[in-house]
Amino acid sequence: MPQQGPTREGRSHRFIEIELTRRGIVCVALLLDEQAPRTCDAVWRALPQEGDVFHAKYASNEIYTLVPDFAGGLAVPENRTVTPAEGDVLYFLVPACSRIPRGAPSPAASALGLVDLALFYDRNNLLLSPSEGFTPGTVVARIVENLDAIREAGHRLWREGTLGERLAFRRLGCRESRRDRKHGRIAGRPTGGKRS
Repeated sequence: MPQQGPTREGRSHRFIEIELTRRGIVCVALLLDEQAPRTCDAVWRALPQEGDVFHAKYASNEIYTLVPDFAGGLAVPENRTVTPAEGDVLYFLVPACSRIPRGAPSPAASALGLVDLALFYDRNNLLLSPSEGFTPGTVVARIVENLDAIREAGHRLWREGTLGERLAFRRLGCRESRRDRKHGRIAGRPTGGKRS
């Protein structure tokens, strides 16, 4: 388990769990509080969040979920990129007028739109939309545990489709998932023996 310790500013490191709920695959990500303090605080306060998973068409190796805006339209230019690295977790504000995948919640349902929480499971990503141009996102976390399993699952989602899969974000150890209780695990980890 990652150790929580002080940052240069004296704050403790914060970790989140990200789970593909149908597959039961959990990874751990370190919040990048020093690089994106306001956005990380907004994400942390809003957890847990969960929604249907989608696979990006243009950004390459990205899976994401869309949730109602929890940050009051926060679009602070912190730690932004158009070339996310393998293991990066990004926050995007999706304005109410945006095009989104079929079956996703409507951004028009909220005056502020939606939040896109995205996970980049492999390398060589570029946030370039044919209709919107470059679409930078804020890097809020980096996967520090179980990237290999998430990478394999991401490639499988690309090949097999995302229907029925959900992506959940929660504070590390804040609660057991239903799947964890069913399989005798706490916070995505087995209660005994080898770690999954």
